[in-house]
Amino acid sequence: MITLHHYLGQWQELLRLFLHQMEKGASRFGALGRQLHQYRSRALANACISPPRFKRGPARVSETPARGQQKSQIIRMASTTILLCACVAAAGASLEVVNQWNYLQFDFPPDPVLLEKFQPENTVPTGLEIGWDRLYIGIPRLRAGVPATLAWVPRSLPPGVSPVLQAYPDWSWHTAGRGDINCTGLISVYRTRADRCNRLWVLDSGIFTSIDDFRRVCPPKILIFDMATDRLVRSVYFPRELLRPSSLLTNLILDDTRSPNPHLSATCDNIFAYISDTVTPGIIVYDSRRDNAWRVTHASMYPDPNLGEIDISGEKFTLMDGVVGLAHSPAQGLLYYQPLATDRLFSVSTAVLASGPPAEGADLPVNLVGRKSSQGLGVAVDPRDDTIIFSPMTETAIVAWNPITNNHRLLAQDAEKLQFCAEVRWAERDNGAVWALSTRFQKYFLRTISKHEINIRIVRVVDGAYINLQPHVLRRAAHFNSTVY
Repeated sequence: MITLHHYLGQWQELLRLFLHQMEKGASRFGALGRQLHQYRSRALANACISPPRFKRGPARVSETPARGQQKSQIIRMASTTILLCACVAAAGASLEVVNQWNYLQFDFPPDPVLLEKFQPENTVPTGLEIGWDRLYIGIPRLRAGVPATLAWVPRSLPPGVSPVLQAYPDWSWHTAGRGDINCTGLISVYRTRADRCNRLWVLDSGIFTSIDDFRRVCPPKILIFDMATDRLVRSVYFPRELLRPSSLLTNLILDDTRSPNPHLSATCDNIFAYISDTVTPGIIVYDSRRDNAWRVTHASMYPDPNLGEIDISGEKFTLMDGVVGLAHSPAQGLLYYQPLATDRLFSVSTAVLASGPPAEGADLPVNLVGRKSSQGLGVAVDPRDDTIIFSPMTETAIVAWNPITNNHRLLAQDAEKLQFCAEVRWAERDNGAVWALSTRFQKYFLRTISKHEINIRIVRVVDGAYINLQPHVLRRAAHFNSTVY
């Protein structure tokens, strides 16, 4: 069946070709060529607007499959629509490339086995934490050949360099890289987070070669290191009943705002962690002070089967990942989350999450915050004004939206430098600058990666280079009503 979307897609492509040919013909006419180039940029930005989403009235969304006996809920899609069609190339100048690599390289110890097993074409990072003097990089063992699953580089290097990575905290924690599995060491780290006490929380999934054959070699855990001494100060293991056979823990958020007692709030362990289980979708809540954990789940944490295919610069691949993107608004008391395979952003109250295990049969009060123009992974919140910062993958952009003021901004757009932003961070240890970890993950996934091209970048949005987007580029429903699932 040929749809309106199909016709609009053909029209956009014809418009591109027509304007391109006109621009080529007019390029030798000076001012006329420049005017035509400007017209072409405006026209493409307008053409990038998604076609209207025709509503068919109430839409039925099933509840969590794990609770099949629960009734489906009725929702009405009258919520925010964030149409992020940021095709304005002028924003590319706002990016500073902090580090970049064709392939990651490591400062190896004198170990021939480790060198022999290293496969740089399989070594792609997914996690970034900004320390005071270091950048911490999570490199999960998606495929074989990853020597160290957590590494760091100095922050003091000149922009754009390609430093060798130092294993964190040292190579003795990474024996899995040479084939020696030690469950007290580090197996496969997707992401890390630093807390207010200058400790690094390292989330270890315990999964080997998760893309190829998904081998669980160790239980998942959290290791907490003192960033001043690089020494382990605490280990956290999860109760067996919270995990599923295919659980894959990929992200965590630290929340130190939940203490009703001001004296307790000053202690380092008075903190909650919210952890995403991506393959068997759910969120694990960990109360660090009580050393207790529980699990919540909801249908919105599952992937949308219609949005599993991702298109980045014309390369398409399918990844049916559930909840993975997490961000926290302390002022609003909300945890924002998104599956990879969706165009929606959701939220849930942290007071609800931190109140303890949900009662049997109780529904989790989840809000639909908005809809995006394409899938995304990294998401962050600027706590100064509760602006949500994220990266729609097809648009290869970093954008900001304030759900309180409905202000939209294009922070950066670059078809080359912003492919697959696995992390988008608001950096407290860099005066609130926005950072991103960009990889050409689609090429790693499809095995089309080239060692002759830059494939990995850590970028920083230069302050003051933000572009306010016009209402026709970003819009939301006229009658905003945050829908409760």
